[in-house]
Amino acid sequence: MVDDADLKHLRRCVELARESLEEGDEPFGSVLVAADGTVLGEDHNRVASGDSTRHPEFELARWAALNMTPEERAAATVYTSGEHCPMCAAAHGWVGLGRIVYVCSSTQLVSWLAELGVPAPPVRPLPIREVVPDLVVEGPIPGLAEEVRELHRRFHGRDLTDGPENPGRS
Repeated sequence: MVDDADLKHLRRCVELARESLEEGDEPFGSVLVAADGTVLGEDHNRVASGDSTRHPEFELARWAALNMTPEERAAATVYTSGEHCPMCAAAHGWVGLGRIVYVCSSTQLVSWLAELGVPAPPVRPLPIREVVPDLVVEGPIPGLAEEVRELHRRFHGRDLTDGPENPGRS
């Protein structure tokens, strides 16, 4: 169940996604939080560098593997603006991180990108539980998901109401 503390961290994820967008990168942001509520790390997408593995969830999993005990990792929560891709979900599972709470689902993102005419990614989007079946996962979060949708619309430079009679109107 998502509570006020969760919402605070999710709002930070949306802020990080906005920062990523402002730096010219895809709008994704994530926060790693210890069991006691301490924020251990945060990051945003860095794929504009040319390295398509520079997702914030993957970076936080790497950091956790180097800096946390297995027990601390299992008790931690990763908050993120978008549901983990298969690469990030696998990293999360292999490192043994705990709960994931995301703002928008892979299904939502795929739908939004299709509406924007964005080509499909090279890796099929899968729900986290298809990659890490026993993980506690919560999301999407109504309201905040619309903010993330707007960030993706801005990144791809089109209005979601565009159509053949009104191409690229943003």
